[in-house]
Amino acid sequence: MINVSKKEMHIPINAQYIVDTLNNNGYEAYLVGGCVRDCLMGREAHDWDITTDAEPVRVKQLFKNTYDTGIQHGTVTVRIKEETFEVTTYRVEENYQDARRPCTVHFSKEIIKDLQRRDFTMNAIAFHPKQGFVDPFGGSIDIDRQLIRCVGNAKHRFEEDALRMLRAVRFSSQLGFDIDPDTLEAIKINNSLIQKISAERIREEIDKILLSCHVDKIRVLADTGILACVMPELVRCFNTPQHHSYHIYDAGTHALMAVQQTPKDLMLRWVMLLHDIGKPISKTTDEKGIDHFYNHAKCSVEIARKILKRLRFDNKSTEKVLRLIKWHDRPVAVTEKAIRRAVRDIGQDNFVDFLYVKEADIRAQNPVYLQPRLEALQKIRALFKEIQIQGQCMTLKQLSVNGKDLMACGIEEGKWIGGILHKLLDIVIENPNENEREILLAYAIKLYEKEKNKRV
Repeated sequence: MINVSKKEMHIPINAQYIVDTLNNNGYEAYLVGGCVRDCLMGREAHDWDITTDAEPVRVKQLFKNTYDTGIQHGTVTVRIKEETFEVTTYRVEENYQDARRPCTVHFSKEIIKDLQRRDFTMNAIAFHPKQGFVDPFGGSIDIDRQLIRCVGNAKHRFEEDALRMLRAVRFSSQLGFDIDPDTLEAIKINNSLIQKISAERIREEIDKILLSCHVDKIRVLADTGILACVMPELVRCFNTPQHHSYHIYDAGTHALMAVQQTPKDLMLRWVMLLHDIGKPISKTTDEKGIDHFYNHAKCSVEIARKILKRLRFDNKSTEKVLRLIKWHDRPVAVTEKAIRRAVRDIGQDNFVDFLYVKEADIRAQNPVYLQPRLEALQKIRALFKEIQIQGQCMTLKQLSVNGKDLMACGIEEGKWIGGILHKLLDIVIENPNENEREILLAYAIKLYEKEKNKRV
């Protein structure tokens, strides 16, 4: 046993109970993995995992409330009151054939053998409340050095489980740690293996990177070749300079800067990551050497749609991300009428997020133009609130008439109704005082007669 730290471990009572129960029945048991790492870093630990030489059948006998989490790999979940804890038997893994999971798992009686199968040294530390720490691979030293290093041979660790390559970058982004040079080189050598990992697992890791405090670590994905396997469209953005007075970064760096300027909302951060993904294919350069990106928002929507589908996004999330990308470059003047028009186009539910997108976008551009643009955004926010307070109409739902009202006036059911309602909304957007039932019904009848005469 190595006393690697004198830092106090505040172990939850129920986790302590599980360890004590196993010990009192003749078995070894340790806290292991992320909870030990987080405690050594002075961070709040959330998942208190336990490793033991007791086999799953015995664990199930010792605790009343259990269920099988991954019993074929030795993991049983123990529930005590409202808390759950994963209890896993020491194991040795062999014969990885799909770059993700072992074909063979052997239970072991040695804690060291269990620790040596783990991904990174900082996650291969065990702790016993009375006996102290077990740290055979120098994980505590790497934590002090703020270094992510594979246990043993890094190339072999990634061949066993290719997802570990993404996890290395994700931990780097969450903790602000560097990646050990040998570990980094092994990622470069094995980068193509990431294609064997499911899209859902890849997206989960990218989600965590996007929500971290070090989103710029996505550059590591680009430098190691992982990004080229997962999102080659974004790699092209890093190779797209923007020679324009409003920009000081290439399109990829601008996207990362914009992500960091948004609130920690996952969908907003995906919007900013992908909002300019169409710039490489829409770029033109004029005779003065100034770059332009006409229609890049439209191109970005189409490319982002393919990426989101590839990464298995649900339809609702996809729709929101694409809608905000579509309108991200839309100008809005500081007037009530301009704001009502923008809300009509973008949607009232999305307008606040749209303003976050606009702010993040301009904060990631040339700071010379920042202050007046931020001031304009603040005025738009204030006006939007005032419009809402006044109850001004900005959507079809807020119109004083609906489809049933139009049909009651003799307007045919079908495509006529929707078209007329949208025209009525346009009228009210321009003149809020005309959102009165009788006024709108009169407009509706005139519009209907006009359309009917056109078709005769």
